[in-house]
Amino acid sequence: MIALGADHGGFRLKEAVRKYLDDHSIAYQDFGCFSEESVDYPLFAEKVAHAVARGKAEKGILCCGTGIGISIAANKVRGIRAAVCTNAFCAEVCRRHNNANVLCMGGRVIDEGRAVELAGIFLNTPFDGGRHARRVAQIARIEDEETEGRETLNGQVFVMEHPLIQHKLTLLRDKNTGSKEFRTLVGEIATLMCYEATRDLPLEVTQVETPVAMATTRVLSGRKLAFVPILRAGLGMVDGVLELVPAAKVGHIGLYRDHDTLKPVEYYSKLPADTSERDVIVLDPMLATGGSAIDAIRIIKRSNPKSIKFMCIIAAPEGLKALTEAHPDVQIYCANVDERLNENGYIVPGLGDAGDRIFGTL
Repeated sequence: MIALGADHGGFRLKEAVRKYLDDHSIAYQDFGCFSEESVDYPLFAEKVAHAVARGKAEKGILCCGTGIGISIAANKVRGIRAAVCTNAFCAEVCRRHNNANVLCMGGRVIDEGRAVELAGIFLNTPFDGGRHARRVAQIARIEDEETEGRETLNGQVFVMEHPLIQHKLTLLRDKNTGSKEFRTLVGEIATLMCYEATRDLPLEVTQVETPVAMATTRVLSGRKLAFVPILRAGLGMVDGVLELVPAAKVGHIGLYRDHDTLKPVEYYSKLPADTSERDVIVLDPMLATGGSAIDAIRIIKRSNPKSIKFMCIIAAPEGLKALTEAHPDVQIYCANVDERLNENGYIVPGLGDAGDRIFGTL
């Protein structure tokens, strides 16, 4: 379903687009206005934008005198990417590159014929995804920067400040916490962090029949995920993330840290055969020197996944610096950034050796 809206300056364009939708049997809801009598454009921008953001409409089309004012208003609604277009190139590229979900046009800038042309292009052009998906996700993160429960560092590193995560992290650090409880806490923290790390998964509109009536709702739009724990400690996070995404595939990368050089050594790698079709989230409770994460991501990149994220519980500043410099295209999610590494390469204050505490091999 398409949401339509306009003020008096865009009324003629909206009516032309509405006829186009009728002629092509495309469902729509017209939020007004319904004449050329002077009205305030933000009111109609808000109605259309909320319909799209809440999944009641797949896309929106808004018109005012220039398209500018109504686009500014629409873009104030979280999740809206409204684009002002005056030519076919912009109408196509705003969909292919920006995944724009609202088209804005100006009745004092273009005529009805051009409006119908641009509407057709906008409605029929798919989003290319790929590198553009990463950039659209960055736009979404700008919206979320002030959201309570998450701190953004340099646009690539996300620190989870949620009270439940911080409480469980305190229990995890305690040296008196036994292996069974430690494993449970690692899984629970992984579940909570996965919720945040998958915030940008795309949705599509669908309809279901409730016991009362038909409902227009949203579901995941076919995005495939894979989780790749770094052996062995990363295994402790797998069950937690699969609680949220049980259909995801799981790969494994085996790396151990040479105690003399502190550098990672690869001994095992097994990834899903269709990794190139998937978004990958790498799991490891600790990001210390960053060597294991850097090498694991390098191995995964050989399979050309759609995107890669790295999720850890505790990170050291040294590891974050190394990982962000080696892989600036990888988003990093962690529950806390600790003080430093000690002379043995352990995070301070940290929580000790995560693998030993998970599997009781202290």
